[in-house]
Parts: sequence; C-alpha cells; structure tokens
Amino acid sequence: MLKLHTTKINTFKITKMASFLIVTDLDSTLVGNDASLEDFNRFFTNHRETHGSKLVYATGRSLKLYKELESEVCLLPPDRLITSVGSEIYTADKQIDGNWATQLSENWNVEIVRRITGKYEQLKLQPESEQGLFKVSFLLKPQHKAILENVNQELKAENIKAQIIYSSNKDVDVLPEQSGKGKALSYVREMLGMSRSRTVACGDSGNDIALFTENTYGIIVGNARSELREWYEDNKRSNLYLARANCAAGILEGLYHFGWLKG
Repeated sequence: MLKLHTTKINTFKITKMASFLIVTDLDSTLVGNDASLEDFNRFFTNHRETHGSKLVYATGRSLKLYKELESEVCLLPPDRLITSVGSEIYTADKQIDGNWATQLSENWNVEIVRRITGKYEQLKLQPESEQGLFKVSFLLKPQHKAILENVNQELKAENIKAQIIYSSNKDVDVLPEQSGKGKALSYVREMLGMSRSRTVACGDSGNDIALFTENTYGIIVGNARSELREWYEDNKRSNLYLARANCAAGILEGLYHFGWLKG
C-alpha cells in the first residue's frame, strides 16, 4: 500500500488532464492530520493552477465554526462552501447563496419545527451558533434514537417536508427535505459546470452519506465512523472507495485508486 501520508505529493504524477471537482467534509475527513493535509494542499494547489480544478468544503459546521477552524489549520480557499449540513451555501468570498435559500423555503417552517421538537426533553439543543433558518440541531443519546420517528410523523402531520439526520451517535439535524449535503453537492456541481464523472465526494460520518448518493465518485476515509462503514458494506459500487489511510491521506489514496493520481 502506498503510504501517501509520509510521501511528498510533488513526487506523484497527475493523470487525466481535465479539471475535476473535490467536495469534501472537513473534520476527520480532510482535517485531522497536519502532515497529510499539507500533502493534499500541495497536490491540489498544483492541480488548481495547472488544470483549473475546483474545491468545495461540505461541513456540518456553521459559518462561524468554519471560520474558527480556518484560523486553526491551513485550509485552501474553497470555490464554494457548504455549511450547516447543506442548509447554507456560500460563494468563494463567503457571500450567502440566496437562490439556494429560496429553494429551501418551500414547505418549510422553522418555527413549527422548533415547536414540535421542543416537546421532546431527550433532544438537547446545540449552541445557538449551530441553529439556522433551515437547520435545527440537537444532541441525542443513542438509546433515545427511536423518538426521531415520532418527530418525523409529527412534522409530516404539519405538512413540513423535512429530513432528520442522525450522525456520530449524538448529532441530530432537522433540515428541509430538499436540503442536505448531497443535494447541495449537486447544486454547486452544476453551478461550477462540472460533470458527475469529474466529481469526487469525500467523507467520514453519517451526515456524509448523502454525498455518496449523487452518483459521483466517492472516497470514504479509513477512519470513517461505523454508521458510514455499515452503509458502505450495503452499497458497494465501483465508483465508491473505502480507503485504508485516515483523513487527507485517505483522500489522496482514493484519488490514486481511481487513477487520478499516480505514484
């Protein structure tokens, strides 16, 4: 196995001269090992400059928490930024994408969502910075996960088209049905003029599953959580790869596997 995390990326050859789009989660996917992140940054900077490739971050973090991470680790500037589990999209200069917000408004009422979820004491609200017009977020212990079906039924009764995402055995995000990382990926892919065959999604947890349902290439990093590994075992396909290496090294390993990077 090629040890990408210990090898300088300028020793690799880039294949397939056309540009491509990488859409990647941050925490425990791209971010988590400074040395491999540096390797990735070196590789992608070269490919962006020579071939015009695009980079999009798709994170569960709010814009506020993204900016905090940006100040802590060396992140390349993205061409688009998907935050809050796909409920917000920002341009390269961090301006909100109003068209995306308009799309999410249909059949959604955040006040009704808050009223219904407020009935369940097991749902502990996350900090105010993690709440939004199109996302209501909680912490929930695994043994109480069954209540989410009750919440879902109550939302349907109020004609709210929502989806409930449970990830990392603790995080609950209630979002518009047409939201989420996967649909946000498709939206920005089209905005950037990239095809599915030149797009790769990367993730490590349950809220990244939606990224891998958009029929693009997919890389699951080696340190992926159990919920994503279980999903992978049930959904194996040729354009989906489970890496052995962790974090950014796993992304590079996946690109090598797909033939977009040569040793």
